[in-house]
Amino acid sequence: MADTNDSFFQKALSSALGSGIVVLGYSHLSGGCIHNALKLNTNRGEYFIKYNNISDFEMFQTELRGLKLLYETQEINVPRAIDCDIIEGKSYLLLEYLESRNQMPDFWEQFGASLANLHSKFQHDNYGLEYDNFIGRLPQNNSMYENWIEFFIENRLAPQIKLAFSNRLVDIKYLDRFDRFYDLLPDLLPLEPPSLLHGDLWSGNFITASDGYAALIDPAIYYGNREIELSFTKMFGGFDRKFYEAYNEIFPLAPGFDQRIDIYNLYPHLVHVNLFGTSYLSGVDPVIRKYIP
Repeated sequence: MADTNDSFFQKALSSALGSGIVVLGYSHLSGGCIHNALKLNTNRGEYFIKYNNISDFEMFQTELRGLKLLYETQEINVPRAIDCDIIEGKSYLLLEYLESRNQMPDFWEQFGASLANLHSKFQHDNYGLEYDNFIGRLPQNNSMYENWIEFFIENRLAPQIKLAFSNRLVDIKYLDRFDRFYDLLPDLLPLEPPSLLHGDLWSGNFITASDGYAALIDPAIYYGNREIELSFTKMFGGFDRKFYEAYNEIFPLAPGFDQRIDIYNLYPHLVHVNLFGTSYLSGVDPVIRKYIP
């Protein structure tokens, strides 16, 4: 049965891949909480497309740039980014479609090793990125800093707690606690070089690709302290133990990392507060009160 989006899909593919490509069918995919996501079947194979309103075009632009940068490292698997544009009043991102299959026996070891290689081999002089992007639907400021603590405060924690306050999700006492907490951070977090990070690495942002190994999706990249990336992987239950063991064999974390996880995860918890409501303050309040009673 014809769909009102038939011509949109055809035009999007033709714009990126030429007039010889023909959409033969498509199916909706689950998992996306922001955009419409589909697999497109064509006479040249399968493609992935996600689309939304024109106002979301910048989100697709920055995601495309992030995927391209990760792809070019050749250290970790991501879908090949093909195009993003605006057609028929919709913005979209077109990607290689990665068919999912069962995990290989050494899936977690390869995943941990790949991330360690990415972090150790692709580094920068400063923390941040040449452009801003998004974490979920929220803008993510990537202004460059020479100092990680300043970056973490000014570009990660402070914008989120201020947004929560402006939306009346926290009170002025919360802001005061955070202001006092910032003064403690230089003594709580170790120095690490700025590594290229996926930026939003949790269990919902990787898939098992056709080779049986992990492929990262939905990046929010920047150059940052790699400990924030490893902490994020533990936010919703954590990855398999073999992932962390393989990572540490290649690029060992500084002693005491487990005691710093909750500090780094203040950022994603605050993001969730601003996106989904005050129930996520349960991941914020105990941490702040531990240091600022």
